[in-house]
Amino acid sequence: MTYVVIENCIACKYTDCVEVCPVDCFYEGENMLVIHPDECIDCGVCEPECPADAIRPDTEPDMEKWVEFNRKYSEAWPVILSKKDPMPGYEEKDGETGKMEKYFSEAAGEGDA
Repeated sequence: MTYVVIENCIACKYTDCVEVCPVDCFYEGENMLVIHPDECIDCGVCEPECPADAIRPDTEPDMEKWVEFNRKYSEAWPVILSKKDPMPGYEEKDGETGKMEKYFSEAAGEGDA
C-alpha cells in the first residue's frame, strides 16, 4: 500500500503533510504536491495532517490513476522537505470540484533540495 495526493491539493498546496513525513517522499509542483509511491512507507501520518483531505491510501476505489499520476510527477518535480505557506486564494479553492481541468500545472515547484 502507498498513499497518494489527489485533486483536492491543486491550487491549495497545503504543506502540513511534508513536515510529518519520516521519509521525505513529497515532491512539489507549481500548484500541488505528490507522493512518490515507491518511497512512501505507508505509515499514514500525512493523511490526517492535510486540511484539504487530499491524501488517500491507494486501497480506496479508483486510486490507480492517482498512483500513476503521483509517480509521474514525483519523478519530474523537486523534493519538498519543509512546510511553506499555502497558495494565494487557497481558502476559496479548498473543496472546489474540477480543479484538474481548471488549475493543474505540470510545472515544477521550488522544492527544498
